[in-house]
Amino acid sequence: MLTIRFDRLGVRPGDLVLDAGAGFGRHAFALALAGADVVALDYADGEVVGTRATFGGMIEAGQIDPARFVGALRGDATRLPFADATFDRVITSEVLEHIQADVEALAELHRVLKPGGTFAATVPSEWPEKINWRLSDEYHAPKSVGGHVRIYSSTELKAKLRSAGLDVTGDHHAHALHSPYWWLKCAVGPRRTDSRAVNSYQRLLEWEIVEQPRSMRVVERALSPVLGKSYVIYARKAVNGVRASAHARTDADAARTSAHARTDDARLVGDT
Repeated sequence: MLTIRFDRLGVRPGDLVLDAGAGFGRHAFALALAGADVVALDYADGEVVGTRATFGGMIEAGQIDPARFVGALRGDATRLPFADATFDRVITSEVLEHIQADVEALAELHRVLKPGGTFAATVPSEWPEKINWRLSDEYHAPKSVGGHVRIYSSTELKAKLRSAGLDVTGDHHAHALHSPYWWLKCAVGPRRTDSRAVNSYQRLLEWEIVEQPRSMRVVERALSPVLGKSYVIYARKAVNGVRASAHARTDADAARTSAHARTDDARLVGDT
């Protein structure tokens, strides 16, 4: 289940892409399958280990060329271990709402993106998220350790991207069917695992993700603009102050070598 549309991001085979806050790697894996060279970064050790293992399995099964996997490492989005202008594309999905210093994180993500490179971020949509917060204090910080610390409006997120130096190029909503699931989960208690209603809805979502029936795709497309759980925004880093082509590339080989070296260094630090 992907939230970011790679066609709108402009991903091409051979692009060097950073997935900041990769979690267990759903976007990172899809990027590698699309031919991109991927660096997956996350703050949680367990998710880094899981992502690295899955990439290893994909390589062993012949699903991707080993070159597509540049590295998986533990890191902090507010202090990225990469040189300026390293990546062709940068994504961060359902991450910024967890970070107190989101302005600093956006500045770092902008810093490591090449001039002319493209950026995508996803955060929970404003009004579905407000309902979750009102239904349960356990859904968000401070009761939920590491939980959501803010609710973004589209206006706020666009303003923060522009302040970081990014030109906003488009947006959309996604995952309409997930909003009612989270309302139901928050209503009974986010930590409960014995709710028949929640578990039944979860099985429905799992079936929809795996089977992708046409009827559910139609419902999803129709409802996402108003009910989508996720808000997705796309942007581009300017070249010399001018909005650049999404295909601009500079010193690609040198940047890729830098990313390999830095992920190797960070991996050694994270594994000690």
